[in-house]
Amino acid sequence: MDKMNNMKKKAIIFDLDGTLWDAAETIAPAWNTYLRSRGIDRGFTPDDCRSCCGKTLPEIAAMLFPDADPAWREGVVEGCCDAECIPLAKTGGRLYPGLEAILEALHRNYFLAVVSNCGLGYIEAFFSGNHTGHFFDDYENAARTGLSKGENIRLVMERNGIARAVYVGDTEGDHQAALQAGIPFIHAAYGYGQVTGADFILQRVTDLPVILDKASFFSYNNHNIVG
Repeated sequence: MDKMNNMKKKAIIFDLDGTLWDAAETIAPAWNTYLRSRGIDRGFTPDDCRSCCGKTLPEIAAMLFPDADPAWREGVVEGCCDAECIPLAKTGGRLYPGLEAILEALHRNYFLAVVSNCGLGYIEAFFSGNHTGHFFDDYENAARTGLSKGENIRLVMERNGIARAVYVGDTEGDHQAALQAGIPFIHAAYGYGQVTGADFILQRVTDLPVILDKASFFSYNNHNIVG
């Protein structure tokens, strides 16, 4: 991935699922194959997988297997996450229409990053399977750091010397993460979740440059950081 040059002090930090791609059609069969290999009589649909997006591994495990032992269910979900990365790294997921052209244009002037609550290897699978890695300058996830999404946004900003940024995501959890990080939030309304109180609403990913032209909304106010 390209290193940030001195001109790129404004960052666009993206959520992944429901914001940049929809990988559920690839994830569901990978999960089901893994579960069968473990002798677990349970299957999931793409919509089941979409309902898990934005959550941490323990949260997904508790939602899918509420009555199971926490250590067991988290191990199963971790196995599902490992399994999904294999096909995703080869063939990718479904990018939202026009995404690659938008990323190429934005990367000329902005620092681009991905921050997700996903498991290890998932963002890397997005980069390799969809050949998108060269658009991004950094990335982070909860599985690698053990931090919340808001903390990971701040981590990416601080280690790259970013003074101003926005976060683009599709769920209320993404909104809360932006609030925690003290930066504006753009709601990807075409994604999976409903959000109230977003700074801007993005109906199509191709509309992002129009919103970003309102450059005054870029800010990073350390005094407003929550937590």
